[in-house]
Amino acid sequence: MLHGYAGKILHVDLTSGSLDIEEPPEDLYRKYMGGSALGLYYLFKNTPAGADPYGPENTLAFMLAGITGAPIAGQSRATVVAKSPLTGGVGDSQAGGFWPAELKFAGFDGIVIRGISPKPVYLWINQGEVELRDADHLWGKTTRQVDEMLAEELGDKRIQVAQVGPSGEKLVRFAAILNMSTRAHGRTGMGAVMGSKKLKAIVVRGGKKRLPMADPDRVREIMKPSIANVRADEDVWGLAKYGTLGILESQNAVGGLPTRNYQSGWMGYDRAAAIGGERLFDELLRGADEDTQLKQGRETCYSCAVRCKRVVESEWEGRALDPKYGGPEYETSSAFGSYCDIDDIHATAYANQLCNQYGVDTIAAGATMAFAIDCFEQGLITVDDTDGIELGWGNADAMIAMLEKTLEREGFGDVLAEGSVRASARIGNGAEDLVVAVKGAELPAHMPQVKPSLAVIYAVNPFGADHQSSEHDPGYTPEVVASSPEKYGKRMADIGLTDPQPEDVLNEAKIEFALKTQYAYSALDTADVCQFVFGPAWQLLGMEELAGVISAVHGEEMTVSDLMTFGARRLNMLRAFNAREGITREQDTLPKRLFEPLEGGPSDGKVIDREQFEAALSTYYEMASWVPTTGNPTAETLDGLGLGWLKAELAL
Repeated sequence: MLHGYAGKILHVDLTSGSLDIEEPPEDLYRKYMGGSALGLYYLFKNTPAGADPYGPENTLAFMLAGITGAPIAGQSRATVVAKSPLTGGVGDSQAGGFWPAELKFAGFDGIVIRGISPKPVYLWINQGEVELRDADHLWGKTTRQVDEMLAEELGDKRIQVAQVGPSGEKLVRFAAILNMSTRAHGRTGMGAVMGSKKLKAIVVRGGKKRLPMADPDRVREIMKPSIANVRADEDVWGLAKYGTLGILESQNAVGGLPTRNYQSGWMGYDRAAAIGGERLFDELLRGADEDTQLKQGRETCYSCAVRCKRVVESEWEGRALDPKYGGPEYETSSAFGSYCDIDDIHATAYANQLCNQYGVDTIAAGATMAFAIDCFEQGLITVDDTDGIELGWGNADAMIAMLEKTLEREGFGDVLAEGSVRASARIGNGAEDLVVAVKGAELPAHMPQVKPSLAVIYAVNPFGADHQSSEHDPGYTPEVVASSPEKYGKRMADIGLTDPQPEDVLNEAKIEFALKTQYAYSALDTADVCQFVFGPAWQLLGMEELAGVISAVHGEEMTVSDLMTFGARRLNMLRAFNAREGITREQDTLPKRLFEPLEGGPSDGKVIDREQFEAALSTYYEMASWVPTTGNPTAETLDGLGLGWLKAELAL
């Protein structure tokens, strides 16, 4: 067996209660590495075409990679895949924390879950021993309650728990799977799939095992400079100090902060600052002074030096902000802040807390609130529909009240719990024109109007609009590359990009940038590493260092070119799953609002040109070697990536 892997995959049939352990051949690990690609392999093998996402035939797979558990930054990540109840296509989501490393130390590289339990259960994995236990007493409990109850029940405070909250139990379509009550497999509704299976939690304990590595000295040598670079690197230290929320004001300054349900990219300087990273650091971050804040106000994942997770301690309108639930990041503060035209950071922090308590994706939840407010403002719904709640731009009280109803599926919240696309069908009267989503997944807070390559990536991404599936345009401008040739220039060249482009163009070179960085990010999700630590541009370490670490752990050499192949393989598997479900080029589109001019601020009047967008799609398909009319992988492309077995799935 290759170094780094446990060599075991746990198979759970919840219908029968059977637990089986597979010992996969080494070639399976060599071909798929782990993470998303390995999960997709099991998803294809176990889930038939046309399966009901909430049915027993849908497979929920948790997967690690070979370096998960190594003593390096950014490796404690897990991927979850299943058929998505939100999009009807492939679901794919990553999360960090301590749970992934603990699962590896408990003796497994992944868990494949099928069937539906007749009653609520949790899976207990303790140093290689596995069992299903009754979870009736946990059903309906919030994430913190479950963490505390299980620690007491099992007599061990060091257990790690991946769980669904009450919203996952109630099949809110954008429900998440959380560990530590803060690390979320947020996107694509994986929590709703887990809830549909009556699986409340997966609890792991690994004891004192550590990862076997082929060349630990080489791993230490590669990682040695990184700890000092956390403070020395402006990009990384900003992330460490302010979290991703540190970019909110700069996004607003260029007109790229989605405001009023994507009607504008501008909130105004003072109002954006009111929900930005510095404001959170100064007023909400746990600790009485800066030194204490940097210690108590930030959390980390297993063995990571960056410590980017926020921990807040304050209150909103007399309601405590519990440090257990962390604090809002950029996407969350934008979705519940600027999307809804709310400039109260205490309110956005409280919305984040509710989402982590009940277990939902903050992007989808906030965007759906903004959609509902937009519908109310335009007269498509009234207080008669919304249970007396008078929604409106800037009304934090009303937004929180409607969020609470949505998390519980109460009243009009039951409509919104379906996500904005399905809710628009229920509302009617043109409400679909106010939806800002791709393939059913609500847009994150990075605007294609000011980052043109994202127009293509959002459209083609198999599990809907996603801001972490490629690098963004500002990282590939001539000015940025020239100012940091040893970092941006070299790292881009490592993945075959040597022709930096102006930020606002969408030409052939920019589309090549989109595709190649998409391969790189896809490789990161296959290696199950954090995109804030490893990556092709601004991150702490580049793709070359990642290839070196994987080589040193496994004992077999890997190159950046190999990583790009892994990324292409995983991307084509995602597309192939969607093709099997009937999702093709017709769904590779953008919401109507993105083709309408923005209002106000630096991006006033900016719009995505539909003709240019369609031409860019065709160019992208050609570069990816996909069928131009459908966007599906060709037989030759699948063969070239060692995925010939998928041809039968697609009738090629």
